[in-house]
Amino acid sequence: MTSRRPRRRRRSRRSGRASLFLVTWALVAKGKGQSQTRMNLNAALVEDIINLEDVDEEMKAVIEALKDNFNKTVNIRTSPGSLDSITVVTADGKLALNQIGQISMKSPQLILVNMASFPECTAAAIKAIRESGMNLNPEVEGTLIRVPIPKVTREHREMLVKLAKQNTNKAKDSLRKVRTNAINKVKKSKDKASEDTIRLIEKQISQMADDTVAELDRHLAVKTKELLG
Repeated sequence: MTSRRPRRRRRSRRSGRASLFLVTWALVAKGKGQSQTRMNLNAALVEDIINLEDVDEEMKAVIEALKDNFNKTVNIRTSPGSLDSITVVTADGKLALNQIGQISMKSPQLILVNMASFPECTAAAIKAIRESGMNLNPEVEGTLIRVPIPKVTREHREMLVKLAKQNTNKAKDSLRKVRTNAINKVKKSKDKASEDTIRLIEKQISQMADDTVAELDRHLAVKTKELLG
């Protein structure tokens, strides 16, 4: 009779990660020829202080939000979708334009926003469109807002590049909030680990933030090249 090999018990994804995965932070000395000091932190210890995967997801969300913003609002050819997420300040709070107005393409040169369902928000919608940074000059006829599409001039392209930079800076502001919140959470856990451990986790978070900034800048560079042609 052949003997059976005992089955290996499968570890859960999280427990396996906690016991086997090592969070590594490399302290690189400045200058050529100097050695690199590498310290490892057990993931179980790190997760007891902060979940770096959650922090990473929050930082990735900032990148995705910027990419979505670029696709919707920073385009050479203005489309109805470009107006969807324009924020309108109303008596009921801040609402997206497409929540209070029906946006449609009248012609390749004209977008219409029908405010018949919320006529009281027409003036606020016009103001929001004009101040969107997309170089739009809306005109109103009753509750119908007419939005002529700007001609694609060099000036228009440069204006869009400026808008892309502004949106990237806003994304960096959001990223700084993620980084600050994460580091503040780590600082509150000084009773759970040594000062060296806390310091290394803080540096790990800062490095993650720096990497995200580089990614944001990369997307801005790609968008700038696309806009300027």
